Amino acid sequence: MRKTATPPPAPARGPQPGPTLPAAAVSFQSRRRRPGMAALAVALIAAGGVGGFLAWQETGQRTPVLAVAREVAAGDVIEDADLTDAAVSLDPALKPLGAGERDTVVGKRAAVALVPGALLAQGQVTDRALVEKGEQLVGIGLKTSQLPATQLSPGDKVLVVFTPAEGAENTAGTGAQPPAEPKSVAARVVRVGERQQSTGEVVVDVAVPAAEGPGLASQAAGGRVALVVDAGGGS
Repeated sequence: MRKTATPPPAPARGPQPGPTLPAAAVSFQSRRRRPGMAALAVALIAAGGVGGFLAWQETGQRTPVLAVAREVAAGDVIEDADLTDAAVSLDPALKPLGAGERDTVVGKRAAVALVPGALLAQGQVTDRALVEKGEQLVGIGLKTSQLPATQLSPGDKVLVVFTPAEGAENTAGTGAQPPAEPKSVAARVVRVGERQQSTGEVVVDVAVPAAEGPGLASQAAGGRVALVVDAGGGS
């Protein structure tokens, strides 16, 4: 018999490399595997743009107004150094004076006490003298027992009551009769000073009829007055 030749076994083959993808395809697949990163980048860019717009919008809507730089007492003349410019976002309820009105404000009087840092609003400035024609301004030094505990404000209507001199109320045996009602003078508060630490007194400037000014000043110099708030109302 004739033997059939057996062919030698084929050599073992390892895994064959697949087809090579173009670089563009690899980049595309990489981008598809990272959709979250792309979305995050877009969101960050958008947020930055919105934040910048809001900051610009807030700055663009600020209004230049007048503010108080130094303390000004009620009735005092406002000087240029008492004012400063400020830029604020205004509430519709506020009615501050614009920075362009500085020249019209300087030289006028403060209708109320002006506090540093506050905006200068309409109604806080007046061109009217707080002491009117036919009136006189009298300063009265008052202790705690001579005025109400209620805070006084410029414009309040008060009565300045004359009190007897020390010992004058003791009229027994002299035959003199004390007056049925003490003398009083109607007045209007113009300014309330700060309490003095050394004496405990508060100086209150009041406007009174010119005919009453000298007598009131003489009585007040001896500390023989007291202040009563008029029930008719304040300013």
